[in-house]
Amino acid sequence: MIKALVTGFAPFAGDAINPSYEAVRRLPARIGELQIVTAELPTSFARAPRVLRQWIAREQPGIVLCVGLAADRPAISLERVAVNLSDARIADNDGAQPHNKPVIARGPAAYFSTLPVVQAQTALTRAGIAAELSLSAGAFVCNHVFYGLMHAASKQRRIKHAGFVHVPALPANDDQHALGQLTRALAIVLRVSSHNRRSKR
Repeated sequence: MIKALVTGFAPFAGDAINPSYEAVRRLPARIGELQIVTAELPTSFARAPRVLRQWIAREQPGIVLCVGLAADRPAISLERVAVNLSDARIADNDGAQPHNKPVIARGPAAYFSTLPVVQAQTALTRAGIAAELSLSAGAFVCNHVFYGLMHAASKQRRIKHAGFVHVPALPANDDQHALGQLTRALAIVLRVSSHNRRSKR
């Protein structure tokens, strides 16, 4: 049994829900050989990395997939690179708005995702789900968490795959169907990651 930790974010900027966590929390407890554990992260530069580290320490997952909202993107975005920069256009839920600050002082300039993003994009496209490879996770809390995750994963042999996926905003109508599609997309990414992990043993 492989354990996968999957996280989404709490609502922010006055929104009632955050599609990232709404999609994550609908994941089944099992996907093939994967045991799925889900968690909500605060939309906070200070608190989100700490909460993520606590979940990782408690669950000891082999796969960690963090999910965030990119409301201006039309497709699932499989993020390839986390950069050591926090530069917020708006404040987080704690009122913090860092400008031109490193995520981790003296950390590497960037980390690459260790998710099989190319294979995942292919699988999503074959399933009829719009998906793209992205070279920018932004500079808000999403990238802050992504970089922190990859920094932590670089020091832990247990975590074989870690990375970040952005989901689009929900449409004004038929949001339950759209949420179902987002959850289906995340399940595909997890399944591909599980198969890729097994083949590398």
